[in-house]
Amino acid sequence: MSGKPIRITRFDLERLQKLLWDAQSTDYRKSEYLERLQVEINRAEVVLPQEIPGNVITMNSTAILEDLDSGEEETYTLVFPEDADLGQGKVSVLAPIGTAMLGYEVGDTFEWDVPAGKRKLRVKKIIFQPEASGDYQL
Repeated sequence: MSGKPIRITRFDLERLQKLLWDAQSTDYRKSEYLERLQVEINRAEVVLPQEIPGNVITMNSTAILEDLDSGEEETYTLVFPEDADLGQGKVSVLAPIGTAMLGYEVGDTFEWDVPAGKRKLRVKKIIFQPEASGDYQL
């Protein structure tokens, strides 16, 4: 993750905190993924859903990410764990890339840990963001 502040909506914050709280009673309670998500939430600037810029990755946003080493582009939708389906490009916020994407905006770069090391990705485009569509509760 980067040191750059990220932005999340108050509504997403509430749902993410509930996710973290609920996970404390599961086998995931000591997961490094939960810890990473908590770190990201702690450093986030929280805004009202109506105030989030349309170029920021929020929950249920679909974004094109560019691998800065290979030039390849990948499209992901950031979702809660129960909606994750990698075959459909829906990545969980608890997956390393999901946690890494949260709150970044078009033009930002971030690193994602993979088994072979780190990938450096840039947010190229937001295809869909619920808040930009007027949906503040998706």
